Amino acid sequence: MRFSKTLIQWYLQSKRDLPWRNDTNPYTIWLSEIMLQQTRVAQGLPYYLRFTKAFPTVFDLANADEEEVLKLWQGLGYYSRARNLHKTAKQIAFELNGEFPKTYAALLHLKGIGEYTAAAIASFAYNENVPVVDGNVFRVLSRYFDVETDIASAGAKKEFTQLAAELLPKGNANIFNQAIMEFGALQCVPKNPDCGVCVFNDSCLALQKGKVSQLPVKSKKTKVTKRYFNYLVFLDENENTIISKRTKKGIWHNLYEFPLLETNAAETDKTVLELIQNQSFVENAIQEIQLCNPEGIVHKLSHQHLSIKFWKVKVEGALLSGIDCKSASKFPFPIVIYNFIEKECF
Repeated sequence: MRFSKTLIQWYLQSKRDLPWRNDTNPYTIWLSEIMLQQTRVAQGLPYYLRFTKAFPTVFDLANADEEEVLKLWQGLGYYSRARNLHKTAKQIAFELNGEFPKTYAALLHLKGIGEYTAAAIASFAYNENVPVVDGNVFRVLSRYFDVETDIASAGAKKEFTQLAAELLPKGNANIFNQAIMEFGALQCVPKNPDCGVCVFNDSCLALQKGKVSQLPVKSKKTKVTKRYFNYLVFLDENENTIISKRTKKGIWHNLYEFPLLETNAAETDKTVLELIQNQSFVENAIQEIQLCNPEGIVHKLSHQHLSIKFWKVKVEGALLSGIDCKSASKFPFPIVIYNFIEKECF
């Protein structure tokens, strides 16, 4: 089909030189695909390089401590990816002797590997004739063929997967899948694509009908929850503080943080001060409380916007389980807390 041939020709001339494209190792392909979920290549590439240096094989990753994995992942976000990555590495290393399954169907049995990742590994590593469908593919196909199906609807994934499968040239699944995703990332971008230089500008239905900006259709909006975090940086006579692991399910699970006072709304500083003084976070008597960032920080996650303030709380005597700044910084933190430590270091 002309579409597939033109797309592959474009890819061979325009593709980025990315390290995971230099071989067909399922381990490095898997790493890159997990890291690049919800993440731009420019942001994910340094993490990929650090991970492959620290954990050159799936056995190295499987034998690592979870905190080591989370620390290396720090700043990349969506930390459940790192935890699932570690669990899957253990499954592959200890149950499958380090061998990745060699088919799409078998890959789906691995923990943390869904349809997209299984298709990516199966086609990129083993050239299995299975289509890969991600946000880039939705966008390219919906525009080129003028498909108005809501991509958030229940049947959209099946419809676009079937369309992609029909376009897939047998024996060239590896290159076609990478080509269509790269085309969506570099040329057929979400906003203001340069259609004048597009290799499909004489055949793209969305361009012909003036609908490029309207496709793909996505009607559902992500509901964003606002939360208000006050982190309490307790400091004792030795300039030690206290941190703890966030064990509750939800954001930042198994990462470390300072004692947290979460409020239901943006309380006044006076109210927060009263709450800190009235609650027994530590046994030590409080000497002084200081707000470190009066302007606050808004930390945006996919479904939550966190309004964050840091409070230095000086106490009498020595804190039980106190830890110094240098030692604390070695633990895995949410990046917003790590940046505070790096800047303030108490």
